[in-house]
Amino acid sequence: LPNLEDMGDVRRLSERLLAGETTTETEHPFNPKLLLEELGPRSAFFSGFANVGVLDTDEGLVLVDTGSWLLAQASYEKIRAWSTREVKIAIFTHGHIDHVMGLGPFEDEAEREGRPRIEVVANEAMPARFERYRRMQGYNSCINSRQFGIPIEWPSSYREPDRLFRGTTFLEVGGLMIELHTARGETDDHAWAYLPERRILFTGDLFIWASPNAGNPQKVQRYPLEWAQALREMEALGAEVLSPGHGPPIWGKEAVRRALSETADLLEFLVRETLDRMNAGMTLDQILHEVKAPGHLLARPYLRPVYDEPSFLVRNIWRLYGGWYDGNPSRLLPAPDAAVARELASLAGGASRLANRAMELLPQDSALAAHLVEQAWLASPEDTRIKEARRAVYRQRVAEATSLMAKGIFRAVAEE
Repeated sequence: LPNLEDMGDVRRLSERLLAGETTTETEHPFNPKLLLEELGPRSAFFSGFANVGVLDTDEGLVLVDTGSWLLAQASYEKIRAWSTREVKIAIFTHGHIDHVMGLGPFEDEAEREGRPRIEVVANEAMPARFERYRRMQGYNSCINSRQFGIPIEWPSSYREPDRLFRGTTFLEVGGLMIELHTARGETDDHAWAYLPERRILFTGDLFIWASPNAGNPQKVQRYPLEWAQALREMEALGAEVLSPGHGPPIWGKEAVRRALSETADLLEFLVRETLDRMNAGMTLDQILHEVKAPGHLLARPYLRPVYDEPSFLVRNIWRLYGGWYDGNPSRLLPAPDAAVARELASLAGGASRLANRAMELLPQDSALAAHLVEQAWLASPEDTRIKEARRAVYRQRVAEATSLMAKGIFRAVAEE
């Protein structure tokens, strides 16, 4: 390791994670440090919930992502303490609201000082995302409140891009050349940026210090194979600094190469193993319980399942390539869940017997316990003892889960 005492706090954290001295379970990549540190000459990084890159050029500043509205003032103040130069361009790596809602203070400043409007550059698919967000505002408020465990009011207005592109394009700003590439991965409107002269790579959420978010159970389709292909393209560049969408940067050519390569390895493995079984005629249930991500990859400091779950990726691969029918014909044109639950409860001798059995199973098998207690609750949703059993089961599921997504859903049920 380099001398940690000579580093800033964010770089020190990165080195400690890579060395195994701490983990992302303790230092979750979505926990903002609210610190600005230099990536290299004339290049800086603000550690927010989603990160912001800052590039100084002879014509002014370029921002790579702008963060969320919640931290917009904090990032503005940190960036302004580093440089008072005019912001010329903002690059949006994708349309998630934690990356595109922080430009307001800079635009207010530009208006006060009579400067030109800041130009926003993005993937050509981004306006369609914003339109979908407006159409699904209520649903997005619901699922994101559940996912993160706090009330979230989804926005209805967005800073639309000024310049759209597809494929590869080049920006020249104040003598600095910026390569921009579109990709599909966590989103269908992703972009990533590379600075050949400074050897800095901005991945957006194609790298987040966690098992890739390619399976989120409450969100739209993700694209794991295209994601891996983008990572392979990045790997070939020989970047010396990786600035991610979440979590600290990685410094050092070999460390950057390995992080990109192993993330692609994980995605490619899950796609290959899932498709092989689909082609063999297996059901989703069979595939879910056969395909396991390689342990040596999940043990890597930047691939631990602290946000998404590998099994969620398998489900999303099935959905992408095979549709929604999971191979169980009873679920093709199903009876209502509550009707099935009442029938099972009647056969078991009452809903309370299902709940009691769930509690017996809970210490050894919380997943099976959840199936039984859910049937009991659907059969008799007003029964206080069954509701308490259900709460106990899902509290244990929260404690046992590793990913933020699973914890969020289980916690919402436990607190229902």
